[in-house]
Amino acid sequence: MAPSLVSAASPVGLAAVFVNVLLDQLGLPVPAIPTLIVAGAVAAEGKLPIATLFAGAVVACLAGDATWYLAGRFYGNRVMKVLCRISLNPDSCVSQTQSRFERWGANALVLAKFIPGLSIIAPPLAGATRMTVVRFLVLSTVGSALWVGAGMGAGMLLSSQIEQLLPHLLDVGSAAVKLILLILALYIVYKWWERRRFLALLRMARISVDELYKMVESGNAPVVVDVRSQTARTLEPRRIPGAINVSLVDFEQHLRDLPRNREIVLYCTCPNEASAAKVAKLLVLNGFKHVRPLHGGLDAWIAAGYAVETNADTEVGVVATRPPSAA
Repeated sequence: MAPSLVSAASPVGLAAVFVNVLLDQLGLPVPAIPTLIVAGAVAAEGKLPIATLFAGAVVACLAGDATWYLAGRFYGNRVMKVLCRISLNPDSCVSQTQSRFERWGANALVLAKFIPGLSIIAPPLAGATRMTVVRFLVLSTVGSALWVGAGMGAGMLLSSQIEQLLPHLLDVGSAAVKLILLILALYIVYKWWERRRFLALLRMARISVDELYKMVESGNAPVVVDVRSQTARTLEPRRIPGAINVSLVDFEQHLRDLPRNREIVLYCTCPNEASAAKVAKLLVLNGFKHVRPLHGGLDAWIAAGYAVETNADTEVGVVATRPPSAA
């Protein structure tokens, strides 16, 4: 795409940048930063209108962000689950990403595009958490302008070097396009392999919701821990009765508060129980012997028709005296 920005008329070059940025912001694996850098270099040479280029790229960002914002607004937590299932980076779609949104608040939208994982999750999270439309648009515009400006600015600073390189790419012609497509394909394959490896690491013995229910009914209830982030608990306020709340990012701070002589069951609402499995591995590495993620997580518990509660958080310190109740 980059060479065509030089040879094509301005409207075509502007449209190419717009489409590339829009697809990138919608989550497709077509990185827009290289295009913005080249476009910035071409604009610095007067071959593309800088203001129009900048405005078009920002509008493309806003269009992508607004799409995800509306999806989060109307479909809530289901959107995040879908994103995590299809993401090439499933480990960035769980509690760590939501915790950044919690820690930075609305400012996360300003920084999101510079942070892998957060960039695609922040807009639907903003919608799901009912951020006002005006506030979302203002913050998203600021973040988009900074991101586009950074890409174009880098290209403008390196315009002479890029201008020297572009003719060589044009000489190569179709071979350069094939090389770019090959690199993109290899990138997707690598991310797919990374995803498969991540999911393989999460495989461990799990406990079913029926098994957990029977243990509770028999009076042999394990310690049940809800490892969801605060945002996830806000989006889905229901929980297994008596479960204690310790998010994934805070777990290491509370290891000493968990009993080593009782079975511990962990649950979340992530696809493949990703957060629960991560915490389970952390506990095993720290010497805990009886730790299992809940298969299907909270969604499976609710689907089975077992009791839930929505009362205030239970503190970690009462873990030994507050078993869950399915009644």
